[in-house]
Amino acid sequence: MAAIAGLGFSAISRREIGTPRDLAIDAIIASVADCGLKLTDLDGLLVTCTPAAPPNTVPLRLSDDLGLGDLTLTGNIQVEGASVVAALQHASLCIRHGMAKVVACVFADAPLRPGQERGSAAYNRAMPLSGLGLWDAEHGLFGAAGAYALAASRYLHVHSLPDDAFGPYAVACRRWAADNPQAMLRTPIDLADYRDSPLVAAPFRVLDCAYPVNGAIAIVVTGCDRAAGLLRPPVYLHAFAQCHPGSGNMSGLEPELDSGARVAAQGLWRATGLGPAQVEMAQFYDPFSYVPLLALEEYGLCPPGEATRFVADGHTAPGGTLPVNTGGGHLSGFYLQGMTPVAEAVIQARGHGGARQSARNNVILVTGAGGRLDYHASMLVSPHAEI
Repeated sequence: MAAIAGLGFSAISRREIGTPRDLAIDAIIASVADCGLKLTDLDGLLVTCTPAAPPNTVPLRLSDDLGLGDLTLTGNIQVEGASVVAALQHASLCIRHGMAKVVACVFADAPLRPGQERGSAAYNRAMPLSGLGLWDAEHGLFGAAGAYALAASRYLHVHSLPDDAFGPYAVACRRWAADNPQAMLRTPIDLADYRDSPLVAAPFRVLDCAYPVNGAIAIVVTGCDRAAGLLRPPVYLHAFAQCHPGSGNMSGLEPELDSGARVAAQGLWRATGLGPAQVEMAQFYDPFSYVPLLALEEYGLCPPGEATRFVADGHTAPGGTLPVNTGGGHLSGFYLQGMTPVAEAVIQARGHGGARQSARNNVILVTGAGGRLDYHASMLVSPHAEI
């Protein structure tokens, strides 16, 4: 088993503040300082970046920029929005088997340019679902919002839910964000505000969608014994799982209702002997409001078709029985893909959440996802070495 020892942020902004490479350097330096180590203590470096960025946007040459010594582990991990959890899994396994001792994992992105500070400008690319060449773009299916909206519409239809059923989730995220000084959107909202927000791709409204930023976050992973002697409380990495759903011939399958989380969940429960009842907090990858609601059901945290009611009843909001995305998530916090939920899990496990800190932090479920429910990775973390 390994542990997270360091957490570091670059500046985070909707304005141009540097290249992803620049921001990654800042975050790694901050993460090493956070735990009281030196850059020369690193013998592993794993980089992750959005697949939308050009190749080598965050290059392995970061090791030269940082003046690192000999590395026994390096690599560029690309599983789209599941990349960060996958990188932590890779680092943990390598540490466990003696292939590295101290590994930095970094995610950096800078999709917003002067004059293009809106997320739609940064992510308005075709997401192929049909497999028929340019068919998707030619029929107006641009960006992740359209692709995910199709899945969300299917979910609403199957469970006979109204078009505004996702609203309570957006409101709950904003309630958490109000107490997070790093969150980008902190002004309180209610269901009336949600219903008044513009449609992006039905059933999604603006408030259902992630809030992209420019920035970087880095994590330092090391062995448990070493982590216990450093500056910050260790965050123990107890289990990892992945599932990337196959399509077969699509006959009889429901790709809009299957993110791979059910299979990943079984992997986590097998590895730890735990189950949904022991999960006290969840930090979900939520590029759109539909995704964490589906995850609640796939991980067995509420019955199928009941996630919207579970959230509307206040269970995931401040004071609820299952705190979810306590920093505001991607919707109200900031969208740095799979690193946003990981960073918030570290903050909560350390007890450093300030006004938003939850006492229910003994077993934290963290997820990452990519494509349109095509890739999925998850992990269980805790402030305790034994759970």
